[in-house]
Amino acid sequence: MGRAESRRAQQRSGARNTPRGRATGGAGKPTGIRRFFTWKKILGAFFVMILLGIGTVVLLYFLVDEPTDPNKTATLQSNTYKYADGSVMARTGEVNRENLPIDKIPEDVRNAFIAIENKSFYKDRGIDLMGVGRGLFNTLRGKGTAGGSTITQQYVKNYYLTQDQSPTRKVRELIISLKVDQRMEKDDILAGYLNTNFYGRNAYGIQAAAQAFYGVDAEKLTLEQGAYLAAVIQAPSQYDWATAGPNGKNLVMIRFNAVLDNMVEMGELDEAKRKTLKFQEPIKPKPRPGMEGQKGYLVQAAEIELNKQKITDADIAAGGWTIVLNIDKKKQAALEKAVQDELESKLDRKNTKERPVDQNVQAGATSVDPKTGAIVAMYGGQGLTEKSASNALRTDYQPGSTFKPIVLASALETDATTQDGKEISPNALYDGTSKRKVVGSDIPFNPQNQDDFNYGDPMMTVQDATNASVNSVYAQMIVDTKPKNVKKTALQLGMVDRKGWDENQPAMSLGTMSANTVEMAAVYATLDNHGKKVTPTIIKSAEHKDGEFTPVNPIGGQAISRQTADTVTKVLTGVVAEGSGQAVRSGAYQAAGKTGTAELNVAAWFTGYTPELVTIVAMFGEDPVSHKQVTLTGTAGKGRAGGSSFPAEIWKAYTLAALKGVDTAEFNLTEARMGVPVAPSRSTSPSAPSTSASTSPSPSASSSRPSTSPTSSQSSTKPDPTKSTGPTKSTDPTKSTDPTKTADPTKSFIFPRPNPPQEE
Repeated sequence: MGRAESRRAQQRSGARNTPRGRATGGAGKPTGIRRFFTWKKILGAFFVMILLGIGTVVLLYFLVDEPTDPNKTATLQSNTYKYADGSVMARTGEVNRENLPIDKIPEDVRNAFIAIENKSFYKDRGIDLMGVGRGLFNTLRGKGTAGGSTITQQYVKNYYLTQDQSPTRKVRELIISLKVDQRMEKDDILAGYLNTNFYGRNAYGIQAAAQAFYGVDAEKLTLEQGAYLAAVIQAPSQYDWATAGPNGKNLVMIRFNAVLDNMVEMGELDEAKRKTLKFQEPIKPKPRPGMEGQKGYLVQAAEIELNKQKITDADIAAGGWTIVLNIDKKKQAALEKAVQDELESKLDRKNTKERPVDQNVQAGATSVDPKTGAIVAMYGGQGLTEKSASNALRTDYQPGSTFKPIVLASALETDATTQDGKEISPNALYDGTSKRKVVGSDIPFNPQNQDDFNYGDPMMTVQDATNASVNSVYAQMIVDTKPKNVKKTALQLGMVDRKGWDENQPAMSLGTMSANTVEMAAVYATLDNHGKKVTPTIIKSAEHKDGEFTPVNPIGGQAISRQTADTVTKVLTGVVAEGSGQAVRSGAYQAAGKTGTAELNVAAWFTGYTPELVTIVAMFGEDPVSHKQVTLTGTAGKGRAGGSSFPAEIWKAYTLAALKGVDTAEFNLTEARMGVPVAPSRSTSPSAPSTSASTSPSPSASSSRPSTSPTSSQSSTKPDPTKSTGPTKSTDPTKSTDPTKTADPTKSFIFPRPNPPQEE
C-alpha cells in the first residue's frame, strides 16, 4: 500500500471513530442541544436524584413513628349473632386465632412461606428495594398494584396498618418496616407474620389455619401442608380447595409447586426429596364452635345477606359485629322438630342395602312473616358437618308445579284470554285431557298429566285444574298468557333470572327453572300480602363500631294488583280444601297452598301460607358421593315422595306449632274476582287425610258438586284414563263443550273423576 492510500485509510478510520450525530466546532467542542446532555451532566443529575431520595428517606425516617398499638385485625374480636328476642344464638371468631412462638412452627413450614414470599428475608433490612422497584414498574405498566413486599412489610401491614393500596400507606409501611427490622429479631418478625395472616375459613394465624385445613396443630404440619397454606394466603377464598373452581385450583397448584421449587433453589430442600412430595388435599370445612345444628346455616344465610350489601367476608372475619337475626327462637325450634318428627325419624340413613334412597334425602325450608318480610325460621339440612351448603338456599333444583300459581297470576294481571278469546279466570274452562297438544305455540308441547289421567268431560275450570295440578291445562294457559309475560310476573314476585328460563318454551309452566326456598317464599309472601312486594330478610340489624348495616326495606310497592293476588290466594285455598293440598287441612287455621314435584321425582315441594305465616318446605334427592340429582321415590320405604307427602306433613306440623296460642285470622279476599273455594270449617277442626289415601273430596266437600260422575263408593277402583266420561282426546278447547260457557261459581269439580291421581 502506498503512502497516499495509507493516509486515506487512516482518515476513514478516524471518521468512523467520531461519535455519530456529534457536532464539533473547530476546537472539538459539542455544539447545539448535545452540549446540554453530556455524560457527565447525566451522571451528575442521577447522583443528585439519589441523594435527594436518600435525604427524603432519612427525613421520613425521623418523621414517621412506629405505632405503639396494633390495629383491629391483629387482635380479632368475635362476632355475636342473636335471635330476634335479643338472646345470643352464637359467637364466632373466639377460637379463630392463637399466637404461637416460632419454635412451635416446623422449620420446613417457615421456609415454605419464606420461599414464596421473601427469599431474602434473613438477609434484607426489612425492605427489598429491587422488589419495590419491580412492583412499581409493574404498576406503571398497568399490571396490578405495586407488590414486592417483604415478610417484614406484610407483618407491619397486618399488625399496624390497613390493607388499602394508597401511596401514603405504602410509604409508611416502608419506613416502619425499617424500624421494626432494627428493633426485632428476624424470628420474632416471622412469627408475627405467620400469626397475623388471614388464611380463609375464618382462620387467622398458622395455628387456626392448620386446624381449619388439616385438622392438626401447627407443630404437626407436614412440608406439603405448609406449602399449601403458604400458597393459599394470596387469595384465600379463591384458592380454598373445598370451594375453588377449576381456575382457582389450577392457580393454587402453580403457587404450591413454586413454593417447593423455590425451596430447592434456596438450598432448603433436597431436589430428590422434592420429586417425592405430593399435594395433600385439605379436609372439608368444619363448623366453628357454636355453629352446631341449624345455627351454622343461619349464620351462613346472614353472611350472604351482608355480602349483598357490600360487606365483604374479610369485613365480617375481622370481627366486632353484633348481628340480630329475624329468627324467632320458638318458631325455629318448631321447624326443626317438625322436620325431625315428620321426616328424619322415618328415614334409616344407615341401612344402605334395604333403604338406599334414604341416604339421598335432603330437606330445606324457609318461613316468613308476610307482613314484615322477616325470615322467622329456616332449615338448612342435617348440619354443617354433614353438608356445608344450606338446602334452604340451594338453587340447583326445579320448583315444579309450585310455579303454576304464577302462571295464573300473570294471566289475571295481563287480562289474558283463551284461544277462543274468553277471559282467563278461576272459572274459565280448559280441556284437561292428558297429552293434549297445546294450541298457538310455535314449539310443540303435549305434557302428560299425573299418571296420564284425563280430566274433565273434557272441559274443567281453572280452579279445578289448580286443585288437581293438571299439566295439560297450565301448558295451554301459559301459551295463552305468553311465556315472556309469565316470566316478567315471576321476577316481579321475587324469583331470580337464572338457569332454566326460556321465554319460548311452554314447558316453563311446569316449573322447569331453578329456584330456592327463599325465592319461593318471596313469591307466596307477596301473594299473601295482597300483591305488595315482599323481600325476605334474615337480618334485623347489624352493628359495628366502625359502621352500621342498613337492611333493604323488605316491604316494597305493589308487584301485582291486589285483585290478582287475592284471586290467586282464593284459588289456592281450594287446593287445600279439596285438592292436592288436603294433607295440611286443619281447623286451627285457614290456609292456601300448592304442591309441586320436579321431573323424575328428584324434588318435592309444598308452598303454603296462612294470613300470619308463609312457609316453603322442599325435599331434594342428591347422591351423597356424586352429588347428582336422584329420585326420591322410595323415601322411608314408601312409594312416590311428592309435595303432598313429607313436605306437606312437615308444613302442617310446623304451622300448628308455630301458631299455637295465636288468634289466627282468615284471609281478607274481598277483592278476589270470582270462584268460591271453601276452607275447612274452623269449628270442626278436620284432621288431615292420609297421604296415601285417595284425594277424592270428603262427603261434605262433594255435596256441592253436580252428580255427573259416580261417587267413590260407587267406583272403588281407578278408571282407565283412556275411558273417561265424554270425549277425552280433543286437542281443541272449542270442541266438545261450549267455550263461551263459564262455570257456575257456586260449584266446584264439574268434571267426572271417580278417583283421580293426587298430584304430588
